[in-house]
Amino acid sequence: MLIQILLIGVSVSMDAFAVSIGKGLTVKKLRGIDAFKTALWFGGFQALFPLLGYFAASTFSKYVTAVDHWIIFGLLALIGGNMVREAFEEDEENAKETPEFDWRHMLPLAVACSIDAFAVGVSLAFMTLNIWLSVVIIGITTGLFSAAGLVIGRMFGSRWQKPAQIAGGVVLILIGLKVLLEHLGFIG
Repeated sequence: MLIQILLIGVSVSMDAFAVSIGKGLTVKKLRGIDAFKTALWFGGFQALFPLLGYFAASTFSKYVTAVDHWIIFGLLALIGGNMVREAFEEDEENAKETPEFDWRHMLPLAVACSIDAFAVGVSLAFMTLNIWLSVVIIGITTGLFSAAGLVIGRMFGSRWQKPAQIAGGVVLILIGLKVLLEHLGFIG
């Protein structure tokens, strides 16, 4: 289960990673505090939103347990597919990035990158995963990937942004498919 949580953490962090690369492209001089702020904003919101989704879904879980595997698959496939689609549409979005790291610039980015994590939290409510461990791993993973994305964006440009986001989307789709096939009895 730890590997599955880590894969989910890596997958949902790809949006923040991609945005951080775009942000890194705008920075003339990268300071350690900027990387820390980026990690804190993205990691914090990526930890908060799955927790909110988990508690929202837990409230209604007794009503949907018969179809929970379809919900998990549908949400993860939708999120993953959306990540892959967005990977091909982000060039214009990244051109709008600014080098500022204050709350007015970081809050909208952190929220926008974390909306998919809410749906992941809904999926986690129907899985047998420890939610607290999951959100800590998701938050730390996203924080590390965001700081790395900022550095990579500053050093190398946007070469790895698109492949990382596509890989993250594919992994989410595959995790959703695995859960569905397990519940349907096709795999053990």
